[in-house]
Amino acid sequence: MRIAQIRARAVMAPLAIPITTAQASITAAPLVLVEVETDQGVTGTSYIFGYTPLMLKPLVQFLTDLSEGLTGTSALPADVAHHTETQFRLLGRHGMVGMALAGLDLALWDAQGKAAGLPVCALFGATPRPLPCYDSQGLFVPGRDEGLIEASLARGFQAIKVKLGFPTVAEDVAALRVVRDMIGPERRLMLDYNQAFDAPEATARIRAIEEAGLNLTWVEEPVPAEDLAGYRRIRAAVSTPIQSGENWWHPADAARMIADTDYAMPDLIKIGGFTGWFHAAAMAEAAGVPVSSHLFVEASAHALAATPNAHLLEWLDIAGGLMSEPYAVEDGYVTARGPGLGITWDDEKVAHHLVR
Repeated sequence: MRIAQIRARAVMAPLAIPITTAQASITAAPLVLVEVETDQGVTGTSYIFGYTPLMLKPLVQFLTDLSEGLTGTSALPADVAHHTETQFRLLGRHGMVGMALAGLDLALWDAQGKAAGLPVCALFGATPRPLPCYDSQGLFVPGRDEGLIEASLARGFQAIKVKLGFPTVAEDVAALRVVRDMIGPERRLMLDYNQAFDAPEATARIRAIEEAGLNLTWVEEPVPAEDLAGYRRIRAAVSTPIQSGENWWHPADAARMIADTDYAMPDLIKIGGFTGWFHAAAMAEAAGVPVSSHLFVEASAHALAATPNAHLLEWLDIAGGLMSEPYAVEDGYVTARGPGLGITWDDEKVAHHLVR
């Protein structure tokens, strides 16, 4: 197959529950829907999470402009990756460029799966299988959010993650205690600090949580993602495992940072699509580090199904509100489907939420 055209559309996707942290709240997801039309009539699709509406128009324009240079070239993902790596070597592939290229990579793999009549994970030698997932919740405020925990338990989740970062560690401990009491001692409980602290403050908070006996599976990004010295200091001072990886850019970051984390969580868009994911996952496997996913439920279900050291799939559905048949959780598990990524947009919903 060859690329006939690349199309991109910006949407503000409705969220059933806002994504909240101690610093911000996202009430609708800024997404760019990517479509790669091929000369054989197969169209691959994916989406990019832009984090802020300010990124939508630049991403759409970049992908639209990229289409001209790639029209008529091979639609094989490795060929496109080689071409664009060379094209953007001097500029670099972080930020918007990397996000756009990763969205393109996912769409190309979707097209390959559709052309073969197979789910994408089968292209990597794996059968779709039920993957254990955790419910990724926002800032948990006692007295306000207990209903969200109850809903998670009713859907069969055996693992739940909450975001914290209150002004005092006592407030964090109190909130975690409420959640732990609700879910019981057997279910896994994780905490995401979203890069909120420096190493001394993060260490003090994690130690206080440990002293409270709250038994966390991991604490995620307690310090800025690039603060490798901070990660080393924290891991040397606490017994709770530390999770990082969602802000690793391409496999090169994985190579630099994999030794300083207990669990890895590559983001499919920042790590370079499936092509980048499997390079990073192989490094993690060699280092004995389990791999979980970040966002992108649909593509992540395919990636983790083919990852030997797969741990947990993050359930944070940011695109299902635009799909004809969203992915679903069944007793705390998610299973990849096909052909391709198993994504079909509902045209009416997309049109309603389109950003022009």
